[in-house]
Formats: sequence, C-alpha cells, structure tokens
Amino acid sequence: MAPPRSKKVRPSFRRLLKTSDVKLENKLKNRQMKQQNVAKKQRKEQKKLRQAVKDAVMRTPRPLETYKKRPEEEEDEEEFLETLPTDMIEDEDLQQMTAMARQASFITRDLSSCGPVHSEKKRSSEVVHSYEKVPRKMVRTEEKEIIHLLPIKDKTGVIPQTVERVIKHQEQEEEKASEEQEEPENEGEPESVVELTAEQMEQLRAQKINQKKLLIANMASAVISDPFSNIKRLKELRGMLMESDPCVAVTVRKLVMVSLMEIFKDIAPTYRIRPLTAEEKGVKVKKETQRLREFEEGLVSQYKFYLEDLEQTIKDWKQQKKKRSQVVSLQSYQSLAHVSVRCLCELLLALPHFNFHNNIVVVLVPLMNDPAKQVSDMCCDAFRKLFQEDKLGGASLATVRVVSGLVKSLNYNIRPEVLRTLLSLRIQEVQMKKDVEATAPKKKFMNNKEKKSLSRMKRKWKKAEEKLEKELLEVEASESKENKIKLHTETLNIVFLIYFRILKKAQGSVLLPAVLEGLANFAHLINLEFFDDLLNVLQNLIQSGDRTNRESLHCIQTVFTILSGQGDVLNIDPLTFYSQLYWMLPRLHAGAPNDDIIILLRCLDTLLIRRRKQVTLQRAMAFVKRLSTLSLHVLPNASVGLLAANRATMHSFPKCDFLLDNEVQGSGFYLPELDEPEHCNAQNTALWELHTLQRHYHPVVRQFAAHLSRGAPSEGSAALGMELSRRSPVELFGDYNVKDMTFNPPVAPPRTKKKDRFTHGATLLDAELQRRVNDALNLTEETQLDFTATQTPSQH
Repeated sequence: MAPPRSKKVRPSFRRLLKTSDVKLENKLKNRQMKQQNVAKKQRKEQKKLRQAVKDAVMRTPRPLETYKKRPEEEEDEEEFLETLPTDMIEDEDLQQMTAMARQASFITRDLSSCGPVHSEKKRSSEVVHSYEKVPRKMVRTEEKEIIHLLPIKDKTGVIPQTVERVIKHQEQEEEKASEEQEEPENEGEPESVVELTAEQMEQLRAQKINQKKLLIANMASAVISDPFSNIKRLKELRGMLMESDPCVAVTVRKLVMVSLMEIFKDIAPTYRIRPLTAEEKGVKVKKETQRLREFEEGLVSQYKFYLEDLEQTIKDWKQQKKKRSQVVSLQSYQSLAHVSVRCLCELLLALPHFNFHNNIVVVLVPLMNDPAKQVSDMCCDAFRKLFQEDKLGGASLATVRVVSGLVKSLNYNIRPEVLRTLLSLRIQEVQMKKDVEATAPKKKFMNNKEKKSLSRMKRKWKKAEEKLEKELLEVEASESKENKIKLHTETLNIVFLIYFRILKKAQGSVLLPAVLEGLANFAHLINLEFFDDLLNVLQNLIQSGDRTNRESLHCIQTVFTILSGQGDVLNIDPLTFYSQLYWMLPRLHAGAPNDDIIILLRCLDTLLIRRRKQVTLQRAMAFVKRLSTLSLHVLPNASVGLLAANRATMHSFPKCDFLLDNEVQGSGFYLPELDEPEHCNAQNTALWELHTLQRHYHPVVRQFAAHLSRGAPSEGSAALGMELSRRSPVELFGDYNVKDMTFNPPVAPPRTKKKDRFTHGATLLDAELQRRVNDALNLTEETQLDFTATQTPSQH
C-alpha cells in the first residue's frame, strides 16, 4: 500500500518568487536600519567628544568621583606616581590627575559627569543617583591656579599635562572676562563712551541714527526696485526689529516698522496668494512661473512674520513684559505699540484683499475697546474707513462677526464708540424674507416641444455652454449683485443681533444710545416679523421717562422710519409718538445740546412730510406753531433748519396759511401748554414769532421769516433763492453751523462815512473869497476895515 499523500500544498514558483522578493526587501530594510543606528551612535560619540573637549577648555577643573581600587590597580598606581613630577603638583591635583589617568576613555565622555565609562555594567547597588553626579565647586586658592592641557598617552597609560598660571595674569584675565560680559550690554559703543559728555553722546546717537536710516533706505529701495530678486532683503529688514543698541533701539525699530509697512503696500499683488498643493509642486513649470511662485511664497512668509512681530509688540505692551531685550524699557514699549497699531491700521485699509486680512481684524477689534484713547480712536477711525470703502462686503462681514463676539465675551462692558463704528456700514439693500422665495432659483424643465426641437447633440452642447458660463462668472474678479446682497444681508443680521441682545439684557447700560442710533439708521431694513416686539420695546423706553432727549428722539425716529418703509402695510396710528415728540419740542432749547436738532429735523421729515396722508391738518398746524416758538430759543443754524421744516410743512399742507391770519378759524382758543397736538386749537392763533424773527441778527433767519410771513411763495419777489430753496433742513443746519463760535455767514463791518477833503491844500474853493482873505491878512494894523461897504443888498 502506498504511503499517505502529504496534505501540504507545495507553493508555486510565482509564490516562491514573491516570497523571495519580500525577504530581500526585508533584508534591505534591516541593513538600512542597522546602518542608520551605527551612524546615529557615531554622531552621538562625536557630539560627546566635542562637548568634552569644549568643557575641558572652557570649564574650570572639577573633581571626578572616587571609587574602590582593585589590587592590581594599586600596584600600577604606585608605578605611575613614581613617574610623575610630584615636586610641582599638590596633593589634590595629584589625586585628580590619578583618577583621570585611570579612565582611558575620558576624552570621549562629558567631563561634567563623574560616573565611570561603562556604567551600564554596574550592579544595581552601585548605581548613583543623578543629583549625586553633579560636580561640587572647589574652593579656588588665591596663590596659584593649575590649567589642564590635553593629555598624552604612552605604554603606561594616559598622562595629563598641566600648566601653572601666575596670580597677576589671573587678575588680568578676570578684568578681560568682566569686559567681555559688559560688551553685549554696550554693543556698538566705543570704549570711551563713559567719558563722553552729554552733547557728544547726542551727536554720536544722531550719527548712528543717520547710518541706520541710510541702511534701511538702501534695503527698502532695493526691494521696491526689483521685488523678485531682492525679496530676501525683507528678512534682513525684519532682523533690524531686534536692534540691541540701547541708544537707538526704539527709533530704529519704529523706522523699520513703518518702512516694512510701506514696502508691503507697494509690492503686494492685487489678489490673494493661495498655497500650492503637493501635485502643483511636483509639476515642472517654466522659469518665469517658478520665479513668480518663489516670490509669492517668500512674500507671504515675510508678511506673516512681520504681522506676528507687530502683534507680539502689542502683547508685550499690554502684558507689561520685557522679553528678549534689556535695551528697550517698558515705557518705550508704549510708543512702539502705538506705531505697531498704526501700521496694522494702514495695512487693514490698504490690503483688504490680501492674505491674513482677517487676522489683522482679529487683532485690532479688541483694541477698539482699549483704555488708551489714542489707540481706541485710531482703531475706530480705521474701521469706519474700512466700512465706507468696502464695496463688496466681505471685510465688513468679517469685522462685524468679531465685534459681535467681543460684545458677547465682555458681557456688554464695552465703549459706545465700538458700536457707533457700525453706523458707517454701506448697507443700502438687503434680501428681505418675502423676496427670498421670489428670487430663489427654480428648476426649469423642458417640455415635449423643446425636446423634439433640440437634438441630443444640441442638448449636450447647451448643457456644456451653461457650465462654461458659470465657470467664467467665477473667474471674473467682480462680484455679482446677488452675492453682494447676500453678504449685506448676513452682515445686517449680525448687527441686529447685537442690538436686540443689548435691548433685551442691558437696557441700563451706556450702550443704549448707540443701539437706538443704530436702529434709527438701519430701521428701513428690519424684517416685518420684528415690528410688533420692537415697537412695544421702544414705546416702553419712551414712557419710562428715564431716557434723555437724544435717546427719546432716536426711539421716535426708529418707529417712524419703520412705519414709513415696510411698515406702511400695518394699520397702526402712532398717535402716542406724535404726542411724545410734540411734548419734547420746548425742551430742545439753546440750553440743550444743539446736535439734537438734527435728529428732530429727520423725525419731522418722516412724521409730517412722508406720512402727510396719515396726518390731520390740526396736527400739522400745531407742529408749525410750536416749531416757530422753538425757533426763538435756539441757535441761528437751528432756527434756519426749523423754519425750513415749517416751509416744507406749509407746502405739504396749504391750509396752514390760516396761521398767517389774525381771525379766529373755529371755536375755542389756543392752549399752548397742552401737549396734545390734536386738541390744542392751533387754528385759533397766529405766527407772531415771524415778526420777531424778521429782526434777528442772522441774515438767513431774517430771510426765512420774511418768506414765511408772506405765505412761503415759490415765485415772485418774496420767493427764496435757489441756494436756499433746494436744500433740505438737515443740509441748511450743517451749512450754517456755529460750532467754531463764529458768525456764519460773517457779519459785515459797519460802513464808515467818508469826510470831504480839500485837494488844494490851504486854498479855498471860491476864488473871490480867497482873494479877500489874502487882502485882509496882508493889511497893516493902521488900516481900518469897513465891512459895510462891501455888502450888497442881496446879502441883507
């Protein structure tokens, strides 16, 4: 019977070949790993050798550890001691050199450690703790000092070499060492700087500053003239931000900061530089393209490091830290931080499209709330300009997001100026909720006729054409209108989120005036779903009586701006807000801030002109009468604005000319103290204030008063000129502003009466009278004058 067949399957040739390849690959890897380990060990040994030689030269000799000797080592030691010149060596030095000679490989190890070479072979009981290996400092003798040189080796072993140093040389070495330690502190100064006078030191400082200026100018001009070739000069310029000369360090750092800022503003491209992918880096390109890539990569990296330096300077100033440099005092860090903030503000405005713009925004937004007024005003002004110049809306959206996070993180304890900067946002049109459905893209389906009319190839061609149009739209630099409106909508939502949070949680804070001002500015863009809640909140704020005139005016302006825009579809009669404004008018006299009048003029334009169809004649006449009374108690520019508002009201309500007649138009009499415009019987009074205003010292006030007293005609001799009739009350208020405490327009000086002067000297105009005067003066004393003889009958 045949033996049983083995069940083990013999591997095929391909499998054996594959297995051998794996083995060969593993062997190759193992060989490479061994070579790497050997090279690593060699590098460690070389490093230890260099460190040992360096320590032997630089450090003072320190004792190594002593351990028990074997019997055969004691005999070798006696022979070794006999060969040494013991007459010139002390006992301590002899003991130290003996221990060094015992270790044959002491050069290859660190002399700062005193353990044996083969410490791994020690028993566990002989292991010395690490803190025991730290060498102790020997007490140096004042008489002499032994310097250890490199040892020599012979048959007996290693023989150390020493040299004795004289004491006087030691003192000189100490002096030199002290001078070398003082050199870093006084680097760049001559040896006789202590002996210089104050004037000479100032001259030396000016000379150094001029040298640094020339160096900075040369580097900057080289970079600007050829950025592609000299981009590495930016690194040299950044190195000057660490200037260590104490007498010019602050000035040089400021100059370098400003110079780098101007350089980046000049050489930065008009697009954002994106990092290259791994695939793009592996593709071979032309020399010009490779040169452009290297330039962009170097520019972005240097720009990033520069921004980090500016940010670090600001952090050091805020944290009162003195880092890396002993040459710049903490007081000087304040001026350096101000220059850093200024540079960041300039880059924020000049390069809104370039890389790291959002990083600059994150750094500068918290500084808007800084206690230092100079820093805060600088940052607020920069963001106002950014909002005004931002045409696309991306930078504004990023800034508003950071401001929202700042307000929430600080629990609304911020300066009102931070929120007032949001008033500069250029938001004119947003995507309302009702417009979203109408403007949403709808999917188009081809009907049967279109399917039959177009062939399969044409349908493919049309689809490819639409795809190409989308790609072209993405390539274009200009943003579409839809994208712009989308950004503005998102920005405004965040702004209203900030305002509504403060109205809900911090009504008693100092931020409420800024919030009300912002709501009045953007009220025409609020969605309808917020109207009811917002009107209730504003009404409660006004009726509480705790608000100032300016805050109440902002509440009223917000309400009527809402009702004049999208709120016109709501059936609401805001009689309460009319009565509140009518009650506030006498309080806006010249003793109150004059800037409140401009808010009043905006409210009147919304209340009486835009909503004239919802306003009764009694209400309009009551406002005209009280505004005329108020114009007697305010500054000239406010009087001009109020009279211009009265003129617009009389044009909107022609029957207001009843106030120019003395006759009573109805029953009852006028009640000036009543704060209800509907029931004060304003039709039974007259605008007698206009006669008083016609004697006002301001010429424009007199002109408006005379114009209104004649019924505010648009034509004729009583009509206003084109420069006054075409300007709104708000514009007239600004044109004739007297904030500089000067007359506007200036008062003409009084005319002087010209006296008649004789042009003939002492000669009289009448020749006959002059002859008689001369004759009388030439007569002698004896001659008697007879005046009656010369008289004629006509003279009697």
